Amino acid sequence: MISTLLIVLPVFGLILTGWLVRRMGVLGPQAASELNRFVVYLALPALLFDIVARARPAEIWQPGFIVSFGLGCVLVFAATLWIRWRSERHLADAAIDALGSSYANTGYIGFPLALAVFGPAALAPTLIASMITVCAIFAVAIVLIEIGIQGERRPGPLLWKTGKSLAKNPLLVAPLLGAIFPLTGAQLPESAGSYLKLLGGAASPCALVSLGLFLAEKRESKREDTGAVGLLIGLKLVAQPLVTWVMAALVFKLPPALVQPAVLLAALPTGTGPFMLAEFYQREAGITSKVIICSTVLSVLTLTGYLMSGV
Repeated sequence: MISTLLIVLPVFGLILTGWLVRRMGVLGPQAASELNRFVVYLALPALLFDIVARARPAEIWQPGFIVSFGLGCVLVFAATLWIRWRSERHLADAAIDALGSSYANTGYIGFPLALAVFGPAALAPTLIASMITVCAIFAVAIVLIEIGIQGERRPGPLLWKTGKSLAKNPLLVAPLLGAIFPLTGAQLPESAGSYLKLLGGAASPCALVSLGLFLAEKRESKREDTGAVGLLIGLKLVAQPLVTWVMAALVFKLPPALVQPAVLLAALPTGTGPFMLAEFYQREAGITSKVIICSTVLSVLTLTGYLMSGV
C-alpha cells in the first residue's frame, strides 16, 4: 500500500500545491486560466506532437485498445445522456452532464500518472486515450449542444461550426501534424526535438498545478441536484473503468500491458473540459463543477484501490 501511495500522492500533491497557492493569495484569480491556456496551447500540444512524431505507427495503431477505451467512453456517455434527457433536462445540459461522466482527465492527470505507474511504454496508450477523449467525445458533445440550442437544425451550419471548433483545437492539430513524421519516415531534427522536450516537459506539472488552481476558485453555488452529482461521479469512477475492463480483458483479451493502462485511464476523474464547455455556451455549470471537484478528491481512493488490486 505504501508503494502505491508513493506513486499516487506526488501527482495529487501538485494539485494540492496549486490549490494552496491560490487560497493563500500567492497567485491571483487569473492564474488558473492563464496557466491553463499555457498548457492547452503550448505545453501539452508540444508533448503530443513529440510523442506522435517519434512513435512508430504500430504503437499508435492499437485497434483493440482504441475500441475498448472508446466504447467505455461512448457507452457511459450514451447512458448518462439518456438518463438525464429522460429526466426532462435540456438536451444541451444533458450533453454536458454526459461529458462529465465520460471525460477522463487524460491530459492533466493521465500522462504523469501513467508515466509514474507504467513507465514510457504507457505514453502511446495515453495519447490514444487523450485523442479519443479530447477530440471524439468532445466533438459529439458539441454537436448535441449545438442541436439543443439552435432553433434551426440544418446539418450544414452545424457541421461547419463543429469542424471549425475542432480545427482550432491544438490538442487535435498537434498530434495530426506530428503524424507526418512516422507516416513519411522523416526524422525530427535534433534541435526541434530538444525544443519540444523542454516545452512538453512543462505540461504535466503545470497542468496539475492549474487543476489545483481551478479547484480553489470560489464559485457561486445553488441548490444542486445531489443525486445527479452522485450519479455522474459513480458512472465516471466505477462504471467507465468497469466497462473498459470488460471490453479490454474479456472481449478483446488484450495483453496486461494494454488492459492495465486502459482501465487506469478510464478510472481517472472528470477533467475540466465539461466545465469549460458549459461556461462557453453559458449553460448551468454548478453540477459540472461539483462533479470535477468531488471526482478528483474521491479518485485518490479509487485509483489507489485499483493500483493495489493489480488488475
